[in-house]
Amino acid sequence: MSPPPTKRTKQRDTRVAWPPEKRQSAKQALEAMMRERGLQRRFDKPVEREARRASEQGLDAHADFASRRDLRSLPTFTIDPVCARDFDDAISAERLGEGRVRVYVHIADVAAYAPAGSLVDREARRRATSVYVPGSVEPMLPQALSNKACSLLPGKDRLAVTVEIDLHGAEVAHASFHRSLIRSDVRLDYEQVDRIFAGRERAQEPWGEPLAAAREASAALEQARAKRGGALTLDQPEPEFVFDKQGNVSEVLQRTQTESHRLIEHLMIAANEAVARCLSERRIPCLYRVHERPTVESVERLVDQLASLGVPTPPMQKGMSSTQAAELMGEISRRVERHIRTVAKRARKKDSAAAPSGGRGALTSLVLRALQAAYYSPKNLGHSGLGSGSYCHFTSPIRRYPDLVCHRALLSTIVHSERAPRGGELPDLGISTSEREREAMKIERHGDDIAGSFALEQILFESGLEQVFAGEIVGLISAGAFIAFGPQGAKDLPPYEGMLPVRRMSTGERDWWELNPQGTILHGERSGATLRLGDPIAVVVHRIDAAKGRVDLSRADG
Repeated sequence: MSPPPTKRTKQRDTRVAWPPEKRQSAKQALEAMMRERGLQRRFDKPVEREARRASEQGLDAHADFASRRDLRSLPTFTIDPVCARDFDDAISAERLGEGRVRVYVHIADVAAYAPAGSLVDREARRRATSVYVPGSVEPMLPQALSNKACSLLPGKDRLAVTVEIDLHGAEVAHASFHRSLIRSDVRLDYEQVDRIFAGRERAQEPWGEPLAAAREASAALEQARAKRGGALTLDQPEPEFVFDKQGNVSEVLQRTQTESHRLIEHLMIAANEAVARCLSERRIPCLYRVHERPTVESVERLVDQLASLGVPTPPMQKGMSSTQAAELMGEISRRVERHIRTVAKRARKKDSAAAPSGGRGALTSLVLRALQAAYYSPKNLGHSGLGSGSYCHFTSPIRRYPDLVCHRALLSTIVHSERAPRGGELPDLGISTSEREREAMKIERHGDDIAGSFALEQILFESGLEQVFAGEIVGLISAGAFIAFGPQGAKDLPPYEGMLPVRRMSTGERDWWELNPQGTILHGERSGATLRLGDPIAVVVHRIDAAKGRVDLSRADG
């Protein structure tokens, strides 16, 4: 006999819909959410036809081979998540001796298949970005291009735009740009590359030596970036959901940045910076990726918040400039990261009252909220978070329209057939693409909440409503606490999130809770109890609305 639709316990009023398999699947709920948020889930037929025709015509119809460098003899590889389908960047690298490395960052030449003003281009401009939710994607480009003609698949000749960078340590000795013809030798994934770096798997030729050279270049770039005054150092795990054939979540993983991720990140940043410098020096209109310096007031508030939690902070100067505030923010992020790792290590070594993740979710959120939001603009105002004077997005034209704009801007300096973007159009385009990006991020976060809620509902159905979870306070408001939680004994930031309202915080007689001015501590007026950001807390699930991605919690000892 199936459990009743609503199950109540004597200890607390707990409501979870049962049984989960009788309801819609997680994928069905995610699909409904995407449609409700205005995503089309398909392309108009004329756009599909144009994309399919461009894909079927092949290379010859889109390539002026006289203007392209044939780099197919270069050993080349891609590194992406296991589940990736669109590969818009590939790497080649070679050691030149005396600490010098030449890196080739090959990016899919989307502009060759989607000319400015074409149906595909206009639709890509409207969408502005691909939207990724667990198990699904709303692509910026039709699959005939994104997963086929433009994707840098192994063993296939592909059109690319190559950024060639000669590095002496971390110093860029020379950078050049080419329209190219490439062929990837192998598709690698992050886990495989990490196994190679750890010595658990052997790299194969012809790509083994280029991978080692790319690793050397990335390490030098990472070390130099860490020394930049304003560069931020933060590592926030992201959830990854595995689905079964019925569309239900079968596993929830926490993905943290590893060396393989950092390798790609640093090489892509180097390519983006090289393109941005080139366009800035030549005064070619484009969209820069702008991240303005944090305000002095936001840095002062962050220091006050961290101090209230006992997190070490650098000394504050009176009358700081915006430049000094940005440099101080970089130092704060490094100290926060060291504090997190120290607390987490201490918690793992012994039965500590500290959260196993060291309060990572709460503390990194505080730092991120103190920053200004990045956006796209035709004005080159620099990227404070990277400590970069010139920065643009160039390396993902399959999924971001500003990257395609920068491709056309760069190509106008290489071949006469490409026209630079019109400067008068760029301010409005920067605003619209920034807005679409922010909306996409909201949809993606909502998708994570929905997938996590369905996974949690299944866990409770299988193990029982009274399961106690290890939680960590990641956010506080006057109405309650936001809790990241997961199975007992988890070493990393738990994968689920829920809300613990103040009315269910008290362990005995009802208490009155007040939030401190820094927004970091809730204080019980009657009991004298405190709940602080980053504190561990044991919780049970009170209610789940999986389709909306909402989880309400109660204290386990309440």
